[in-house]
Amino acid sequence: MIYSKTILDRFQNPRNAGQISGANAVGEAGNAACGDVVKLFLKISENGMIENAKFKTFGCSASIASSDVACDLIKGKNIDDALKVTSADIIKILGELPAHKIHSSLLAEEVIRLAISDYYKRKEKATKAAIRKSKKAL
Repeated sequence: MIYSKTILDRFQNPRNAGQISGANAVGEAGNAACGDVVKLFLKISENGMIENAKFKTFGCSASIASSDVACDLIKGKNIDDALKVTSADIIKILGELPAHKIHSSLLAEEVIRLAISDYYKRKEKATKAAIRKSKKAL
């Protein structure tokens, strides 16, 4: 299997690998067919801007490269724009992916949505807790 120079570079030298201490959004997605698992950590500001994105991936080189590029594509964007990032956007940067590896870019697209969904769930939970606390103070 021949990968593009970009895929090989992103696999060997990922720019966004790791975990964010104090992440306020975490998503995890997996592909049962191949065994790849991606965990995405986001730090989102109060005004909805993605300040930082990191990933941990258990999977093939295409999955690691796709996760790395996905992080670059969403950093500095607001949530709405991050939700518009697609598998096609990731592939455009990586170069051609073999057909049987397209799922890697789809997994990266999915984990973005899952992490942002987690952010909204956490935010809703925090809001409800604050309301309960303020009611007790009355």
